[in-house]
Amino acid sequence: MTTAAAPGTTPEPEDNPLTDGLERLPVHPTALVIFGATGDLARRKLLPALYNLAHEGALPERFGLVGNARSEMTDEAFREQAIESVREFSRRPADEQVLAKLFANVRYVPGSFDEDAVYEGIAGALDGFDEDAGLALNRCFYLSTAPAFFPVIVDALGRRELARRADAEVRVIIEKPFGRSLEEARELNARVLSVFAEEQVFRIDHYLGKETVQNVLALRFANTLFEPLWNRNYIDHVQITASEDIGIGSRAGYYDSAGALRDLVQNHMLQLLSLLCMEPPVAFEADPVRDEKVKVLRAIRTPHAVEIPQLAMRGQYAHGIVAGEEVPGYLEEAGVPQDSTTETYAALRLEVHNWRWAGVPMYLRTGKRLARKVTEIAVTLKPVPHVAFQSAGISTGVRPNVLVLTVQPNEGVSLSIGAKIPGTRMAIRTVNMEFLYGTAFLSESPEAYERLIIDAMRGDATLFTRNDEVEEQWRICDPILNAWEAMPGPLAQYPAGSQGPADAGALLLGDATWRAI
Repeated sequence: MTTAAAPGTTPEPEDNPLTDGLERLPVHPTALVIFGATGDLARRKLLPALYNLAHEGALPERFGLVGNARSEMTDEAFREQAIESVREFSRRPADEQVLAKLFANVRYVPGSFDEDAVYEGIAGALDGFDEDAGLALNRCFYLSTAPAFFPVIVDALGRRELARRADAEVRVIIEKPFGRSLEEARELNARVLSVFAEEQVFRIDHYLGKETVQNVLALRFANTLFEPLWNRNYIDHVQITASEDIGIGSRAGYYDSAGALRDLVQNHMLQLLSLLCMEPPVAFEADPVRDEKVKVLRAIRTPHAVEIPQLAMRGQYAHGIVAGEEVPGYLEEAGVPQDSTTETYAALRLEVHNWRWAGVPMYLRTGKRLARKVTEIAVTLKPVPHVAFQSAGISTGVRPNVLVLTVQPNEGVSLSIGAKIPGTRMAIRTVNMEFLYGTAFLSESPEAYERLIIDAMRGDATLFTRNDEVEEQWRICDPILNAWEAMPGPLAQYPAGSQGPADAGALLLGDATWRAI
């Protein structure tokens, strides 16, 4: 119950709903070790996320940070680098007092990931934190490195007996990509699980930390309005889009060995699909939620080689104009081989073969150098069976309702409905009902890594992928990748700044059309 402020006084500010679940949930004293602590991900995301958590009061009172990378530097030099990273990349202006307290006791251990001396230094730093606190701190090892080093680090942690700690919890956080194929994912899972138990492993997919992605579950399971419609009887098709207007920049080495399907579809987009289609879990806890997601993935049939040309297509961006500037094509980018057949655009048609979704096409597409940056889920309902007020000579403009969940850049939800245009005739126009996070909560959403880092510290794996999820995702994508690798180039080209390859529409069934990007 709230009470009104007394006359002449300033009312107490309301709690910010977006920070609920961050600062109010206790976290056991924890030490975080970041492997690759001077890399791009750590500088742009991880260190600023730690700062924002500290600013919100979400970090435990006893918190230790250890950085590791190959660069030789002192604790003080790393501290200054971490502070500069926060000043440059934090979503809020840096508070110097919070910065000073957060990084006051940071430790840095230089060396390569295969050097025993590195793990001896890390163990010494962690023991020092325990001695200062007078208790055993939980330990989180964050693998912010190239994927090739994941098994190296995991093996070394096991060999140096750092995977277990008496009177404390030990966890390992592993970045994507988790393997490059089903075989590699299985091998990596076996290596990781030979050292850590599954409940210790947190495979991170930062999309799952985004507010609007979590809002898919809130929208479905906290509102009676949608559940009766959430099935094959009312939904015509689903489109999931993750488009970018940028090119590959300086990432040619990584991107040309990965491509759009590995980079986004295999992980982020299949996770969005599983959240959209899953059954209600018995509880919003790690295993019940992930059990339901795995059921969705298992209900997607493994594509057969002969049908892949009808289910999937790819393309590369060519020279074009983006934001008024001429940009080079993919094959003209620095570091890209002239005969590269790596896709910068991928589109798929999948189907979830279960009672709820059978017969509903699920369209996924992602690409670089498209018209704009947007990630959204669009659920198109079936058209009305009969327009009762339609009469000769009157165009009603009735269109199917579309529910759009926008993940970025403007987080929110919109529902298109038909409304009568003022006047003497029964003319209908589509209008939108919208909810925007920034407008509704008058606050900036927390960064995805803030939620995921604090969840890992708490041991809550709800928003992390389990080993069977990863393998099911690769099972779906592997045949497509194999078929594409067997096909000679060149790939279909699309102008930079466009909607993508012209023949992508061939994947769509019936009257469906791609939504404008």
